[in-house]
Amino acid sequence: MINEKRIVKEFIKYVKIDSLTKNEKNFANFIAKELKSLGLEVFIDNAGEKVGGNTGNIIAKLQGTKDIDPILFSCHMDTVSPGKDIKPIIKEGVIYSDGTTILGADDKAGIAAVIEALKVIKEYNLEHPPIEIVFSIYEEGGLFGAKNLNYDKIISKRGIVLDSGGDLGNIIIQGPAQDKINAKIIGKSAHAGVAPEEGISAIFIAANAISRMNLLRIDEETTANIGMIQGGEATNIVTPEVYLKAEARSLSNDKLEKQTNHMIRCLQETAKEYKGQVEINTQRMYNAFQLEENEEIVNIVKNAYENMGIIPHIVSSGGGSDTNILNAKGIKSVNVSIGERNAHTLEEHISIQDLMNTARFILEVIQSLK
Repeated sequence: MINEKRIVKEFIKYVKIDSLTKNEKNFANFIAKELKSLGLEVFIDNAGEKVGGNTGNIIAKLQGTKDIDPILFSCHMDTVSPGKDIKPIIKEGVIYSDGTTILGADDKAGIAAVIEALKVIKEYNLEHPPIEIVFSIYEEGGLFGAKNLNYDKIISKRGIVLDSGGDLGNIIIQGPAQDKINAKIIGKSAHAGVAPEEGISAIFIAANAISRMNLLRIDEETTANIGMIQGGEATNIVTPEVYLKAEARSLSNDKLEKQTNHMIRCLQETAKEYKGQVEINTQRMYNAFQLEENEEIVNIVKNAYENMGIIPHIVSSGGGSDTNILNAKGIKSVNVSIGERNAHTLEEHISIQDLMNTARFILEVIQSLK
């Protein structure tokens, strides 16, 4: 029932519409119009106003022909850079960009699959439960669209997020919490050649603090990274200020708190030791989530894959997604693979077969619900 020519054509059309984070308006308007043409009630919330974007999240509803509980499907509309003027090409059944940009399969392949499934439902008058769709803004960089979604419009208590890479069949039931750590290290400037002893090097403090930190892979559940260091103006000036950006993640909220506190303590103790100062701001971006393997939505997804002849795999993830936020809001949700590869790189690609099978998977879920 899935129309290969149509889903490929629509996916290519979608990725050609620029939708960098906080600039999703043109794409959102296009998709909203398409959803309305399929008979869905469509609403765009005011999340964009709250986060400095130019549009809000799309919330769409299709009334059910079955009197059963609704189900939610979620994808995000924004893409990372470089994502302007994407030129998709097809080689041997695989869709790539031309190598100068990302492709945008993360996450427009998910959107294309959802909309293709809705078109098939309409074409064949298939029985279906009430369906809710969320296409979020500003997922990349903080899940801000999902955080500011108008949840008063959502009644579903079970959901499927289509926003993971790799082989189809992967079902993510556990995801990490994340803390952002921003620090300003303050020293004292001096002439590096004439009187360096009169200065306090913020770079020296930062380097020593970082050397004392446990970083990268901490344990099987926890990671930490220094992502950016900025500071200094000239080699003959003892650097008075350095800015540092870091993160920590863990599948355990308690472990994350321990790691974050360790990194903060390294900064504070080192600054004090070398007579500098440090200003630190930490922010919990999202909390961890974990579903039981026998949770209803997990079984629904497993059965759908098995009915397609795809072996399901229960996995955890080190990356955050809108799944974290939906679960925090009481919507039991899993994140599933859509088959895209090398996300956020110029080598990003997706096979036409995986694109079609993702749409088939959505149909299988919808038709299996009783």
